[in-house]
Formats: sequence, structure tokens, C-alpha cells
Amino acid sequence: MKIAFLGLGKMGSVMAPRLLGAGRKVTVWNRSRERAETLVAEGARVAGAAAEACGGADVVLTMLFDDRAHEEVLFAGGVLEAMQRGALHISLSTIGVGLSERLTAEHARRGQGFLAAPVFGRPKVAEEGRLWIVVAGPAEAIERARPLLEPLSRGISVVGTEPRQAHALKLGGNFLISAMIHALGEAFVYAEDQGIDAKVFLETVNSALFQSPLYAAYGDVMLHPPERPGATIELGAKDLGLLREAAAGRGTRLSLADNLAQVFAEARKAGLGDEDWAVGQYRMAQRRARLGK
Repeated sequence: MKIAFLGLGKMGSVMAPRLLGAGRKVTVWNRSRERAETLVAEGARVAGAAAEACGGADVVLTMLFDDRAHEEVLFAGGVLEAMQRGALHISLSTIGVGLSERLTAEHARRGQGFLAAPVFGRPKVAEEGRLWIVVAGPAEAIERARPLLEPLSRGISVVGTEPRQAHALKLGGNFLISAMIHALGEAFVYAEDQGIDAKVFLETVNSALFQSPLYAAYGDVMLHPPERPGATIELGAKDLGLLREAAAGRGTRLSLADNLAQVFAEARKAGLGDEDWAVGQYRMAQRRARLGK
């Protein structure tokens, strides 16, 4: 099986090596060629262009940043044209529901398969092969993809037969993460103002109420900012925008999402766009809570 992997950012750069480690023949492409070259020692072939990587490939996996990158690479970059009839495109990225529907139609028109498989987990989790993957698409495409998804994950949820469903679910999950971070941030501010150490507050409340590794992990990131962000405020803002767009497309308004959009807008205006997603939201909770004091 010939595999093409497009996009070697924070996530793709640790996911592609797991496929190579599983003995797969992988051709990689990245906008910055240097990142791709680092995988040569692990057995990867490097393509000079995205379309070149996909010519003759049986499966194309994409882990690109946003909808715009997909437009540039898949459409303007000639990837859809280069993919052979019968090839399968597995979209690992978090993209808009509208783009997912468009890709479903385009691949069908060209006699190609399309499977949505967005992932939950930060780069460290991806490096360890412990992502949770949300899959939607035709049953045949899912079974064809499983041997490639399993080395990347600790679990796979099949949520439907329409690729758009997986991308919609991923946006909903990221919305819950933003809501959790916002609630934790305000709770930490409250606790600190009451003379309670935020770490003690987190350990107590999580033990008593949630027993959630996710609360523990994100709380730790907020209280002990990493040197390099796993995901940024810009990324969180992008995903929240896609969620609101998908909701509006079905005539639904989400009031909490609207409020969080304002928080993200203020964070970006304050120059926090490149901050870690959790850290930036916590700083905004501190700033907003203490205005006027």
C-alpha cells in the first residue's frame, strides 16, 4: 500500500513517524521542506509538491491547519487531480462541516473515497499513539482505514456514514474543551481571591466531582504553562468559529459559544493569539475578573 501524508505541523510531525514505525511506506510533504527531511532517516520519501506525493498513492492522509490550507493544497495545489481513481483520502484535521461536505462530493465525482477521521489529543498524546479518533464514512472506507488509524490511537469511535458527522462531532468536543477551560479559569480566580491555592482547589474538586484526567491535565497546563504551546488561542478561535458556522447552518444558536467567541476575540486583541489555548483563556479569565479592581 502506497501512502501519502500531507502536513507535518505539531501533530503531523509525530503522527507520520508512527506509520513509518509500523512498517508502512510513506511519502511525506510539508510546506516547509525541512520538516519533511527530518523523516528521511526513518524511511520516509519526501515529495517536492503535495500533488507529487499523491500521484499513485492508494491512501492520502491529511493533517493540515485549517480550511484555507485545505483549499490551497487540495484544490489549488492539484491534490484532487493527482489522486488516482479508487484512492482513499483520510482527513485527520479539524475542518468545517461545509468543507467536509464539499470534499465528500468532490471525491465522489472523481471516483475516490473520502473518510473523516479527526483526532482528539495534543502532540504529546499523538507521539505516544494515544489519540482518540472519530470516524465517519462508508463502511468499506472505515475498514480500509483501520490498519492505518490503529497505530495512531488508543481508540476509534465510528459516529456515522457521512464524513461531515465526524467533523461536526470534533468541533463539538473542542467547544466543550473551551467551555471547561473557561469554567476552570474563572473558578481558579475565585479560589485565589478567597485565599485558596488553585492547585488545591483543582485537586479537591476533581477528586470530589469529576475524577477526570482531562480536568487534571488542562488544569495543570493552566497553572504550569508549557515552554511550547500544544495548541494555541488562534486554533481554539478557529475551531469555535467553525462550530458556530455549523450550528448556524442548521438554524441553531449556541449562547455559550457566542460568549466564548467574545473571549477569544479579546484574547487575540490582547496579543495572546500564539499563547497556549488553556493558558491564554486562563489569562483572559484573570483579566476580565479583575477589571476595575
